[in-house]
Amino acid sequence: MSSSSQHGATARQIMTLVAALVAVCMVGGALLAGLALPAVTAAGTTVNAGTNIFEEVPSDLGFTEPSEQSVILAADGTEIASFYAENRIVVASDHISQYMKDAVVAIEDRRFYEHNGIDVQGLLGAVLNNVTGGNLAGGSTITQQYVKNALIEEGRIEDDDELIDQATERTLGRKINEARYALAIEKTMTKDEILTGYLNLAQFGTSSYGVEAAAQRYFSKSAADLTVAEAATLAGITQSPARWDPIRHPEDATYRRNVVLGEMLSNGYITQDEYDEAYNTTMEDMLNVSETTNGCAAAGTAAYFCEYVVKAILNDDTWGEDRADRTQRLYRGGLTIQTTLDTAKQASAYQSLTASVPVNDESGTQMAMSSVEPGTGHILAMAQNTNYGTASDSDPTATQINLNVEEAMGGGTGFQSGSTFKVFTLIEWLKQGHTAYETINSSNATFPKSSWNISCSPQSAVDYTPSNIEGIGGGTMTVLESTRQSVNSSFVRMANQLDLCNIADNALSLGVERGDGQDWQYYPSMILGANNVTPLSMAVAVASLADDGNACEPMSYTKITGSDGSVLTEKSSSCRTVLDQEVARETTSVLQQVVQDNATGFRAQVAGRSVAGKTGTANADTDAWFVGYTPQLATAVWQGHMSEQRSMLNTTINGTFYSEVYGGLFPATVFSSYMTQALANEPVETFTAPTRNVLRGVSSQSSNSALRSNTGTGTQSATSDPSTATDSQDSTAADTAEDPSTNAADASDGSDG
Repeated sequence: MSSSSQHGATARQIMTLVAALVAVCMVGGALLAGLALPAVTAAGTTVNAGTNIFEEVPSDLGFTEPSEQSVILAADGTEIASFYAENRIVVASDHISQYMKDAVVAIEDRRFYEHNGIDVQGLLGAVLNNVTGGNLAGGSTITQQYVKNALIEEGRIEDDDELIDQATERTLGRKINEARYALAIEKTMTKDEILTGYLNLAQFGTSSYGVEAAAQRYFSKSAADLTVAEAATLAGITQSPARWDPIRHPEDATYRRNVVLGEMLSNGYITQDEYDEAYNTTMEDMLNVSETTNGCAAAGTAAYFCEYVVKAILNDDTWGEDRADRTQRLYRGGLTIQTTLDTAKQASAYQSLTASVPVNDESGTQMAMSSVEPGTGHILAMAQNTNYGTASDSDPTATQINLNVEEAMGGGTGFQSGSTFKVFTLIEWLKQGHTAYETINSSNATFPKSSWNISCSPQSAVDYTPSNIEGIGGGTMTVLESTRQSVNSSFVRMANQLDLCNIADNALSLGVERGDGQDWQYYPSMILGANNVTPLSMAVAVASLADDGNACEPMSYTKITGSDGSVLTEKSSSCRTVLDQEVARETTSVLQQVVQDNATGFRAQVAGRSVAGKTGTANADTDAWFVGYTPQLATAVWQGHMSEQRSMLNTTINGTFYSEVYGGLFPATVFSSYMTQALANEPVETFTAPTRNVLRGVSSQSSNSALRSNTGTGTQSATSDPSTATDSQDSTAADTAEDPSTNAADASDGSDG
């Protein structure tokens, strides 16, 4: 067959198609089911237009729900962050300005309210243009554009490039496909439903999808409030989202807007006065740009909490088919995630941290804080004195690592807890019937391997020689005063009379977690904090004490709802009693004394409030802690270097030189500042006293030495094995030992006070 005869046949076939479509339009689509078309070949592209061309139109003619941004909300409903594959907010018809609807109809499809899905005049012009050698373009009604956008969106949701290519290819086959869907849709949807669907799907600029997101981005208002000029600007963008973008190309966008205004005037949608006012409005005067940040970077000081929430919901198998499905829904499903975050407490947490150690302080030290509600496990605040992001020359401490949580949830390996871990030895001491007024030898000593009871890990027993800081401890002291002054040897001697596995079980059952997720290490140095733990888990643990021994799993969100308002999952507190109520109250009564004058935690006092807590400092002042609680709120504060275990001795922090940095200094001060603000509007509550007075008969042995007392930990400066840890104050034996298993970690301390 000659080339000329091929072109002639194509033209005849196209005209047959046009005639068929005209007939369909005239009868309102009555012939749709039986229409049969021949195979069509155009410009080397073969299109199947056979007898089934109008068959298999889906019964759900809305195609698919468009991708919509999901939002994470604080407890009070404040938006924290949004997530999207396309920045889109789906709105109902009554939330779209009538000017917007009129502008789109005027510029895109003036006969929209007259045709039944296909504009025959427009289609004929497009076909003739193709016959004469031009690109197939034009002639698409709003209904057809809705079809095209819906098919593209379906391809995006399914991650199917073939579907997207089919929806965007410049062929007659694609036009036929659009036509069959358009005719069917017009029989099942009202004009307003179609127009609303189109406005929610269309792209308005390079990063805005749907009219609501576009209105918020360009004009910082809802689509319901768009003016004539604003509506005309947005309506003009969809023809070429990049070219007509008013931010990047204001002059071109102004030209295009005025074209739309002209069509609105000529079609009777606006008056001459409205046209003149809009025409004379400059683009500069119109724009009020609000950029939307995708993801947790928009959450500001709550960015790390936000990331924790995201990881938690993606791990939650109570909703979604699997993790991939949950991820897809997060970025496309229009979810609303209600979290536990208290915005006021979050602001106070960040302010308290950065007031003490500013972001990018010359000391290079970081601080982190987690605050938990006793009785619910709700995480109310989670902050650190770093900027969320990637480290750079201008912002060297920027990081996406959450210093409050474990590696599996976006954190690090945790930090040595120092003498805060003595809390769990105290608990076991009281559980076994001892009291705080009993006396104990606080002198330095070596505790032989054979003296240890470690029932769950006998191989962890080693000779152990802890030491007290110079001038602290020595001789007989009460357990209470040993706690107030945080004397190492006292607590090691107490633990030596107990089973170390029970001490560890106390910590684990109350909620303490290693940051690296590895098995607990049961070496004697554990007593003084050799295991690396997370601030969040320490806050959870003392929250359990605040609630009389009821341990609650930490909760970051309470409910996830779909775009239609359906509840996908709802969470309630998961709590269980892990410690006898009397023992919990006895422990609290002792820990209240730590926050009194002349004790290591005196800076943690909160005026008018009952406070209990414990200071902690790792060897050589590498890590400093304060963990404390009131009946209503529990908080853990950590300070140190996030990237390495480095001493904070002789450090200038926030412009002031400190020869030592310990738990009773910055962490205790930050705790007091935060808790004072966080509880300012809360009623004053007091702890319930235990039935047994474990403080009975205690005489005050307080002295100024308590202000500079020891806590300590088994450090891991040489190896990750706590049994080989050395103490900077007495390292000779450890440094020369050839067999680490025969040398106890010398977990003497840094310094509280």
